Amino acid sequence: MLHTERLLLRRWTDADREPFAALNAGPEVMAYFPRTMTRDMSDRMIDRMVAESDTRGFGLGAVEVRDTGKFAGMTGLAVPGFEAHFTPAVEVGWRLARTAWGRGYATEAARAVLADGFTWLGLPEIVSFTAAVNTRWSAVKERAPAVWRGTSGNVAARYGQRW
Repeated sequence: MLHTERLLLRRWTDADREPFAALNAGPEVMAYFPRTMTRDMSDRMIDRMVAESDTRGFGLGAVEVRDTGKFAGMTGLAVPGFEAHFTPAVEVGWRLARTAWGRGYATEAARAVLADGFTWLGLPEIVSFTAAVNTRWSAVKERAPAVWRGTSGNVAARYGQRW
């Protein structure tokens, strides 16, 4: 569990399933993913994230607004399950509900996750990636120290002292 000034980054609970499914059903939130997700798909994703976190000692978890206790999305570290020019790697990821956009939550959460990955896990680098046209991701990336390259319509950022 990580605390920031405004957020609590924590493990999933059953109470997160409904708002996470609503987040994943939103076309704006899922614009850079292959498709929106059903409730069943979202529930299975939470189950996988919990299992991966238990196995690896890190993972993707829920984002909660501290002042209100309201679910705002997910963030954390994960290992991409595909081959790319930046894998094998550990990824920092985030996905916030539309109602949580424009408040700096993604940047605040990403900074906390990056700091935790470098200090607690001792990782030498952490990556993040998306479609090159995802300007919201690019804005978050610019607020954290990063070097990035584009390849075939996708962007990867590497965080750390060296690349």
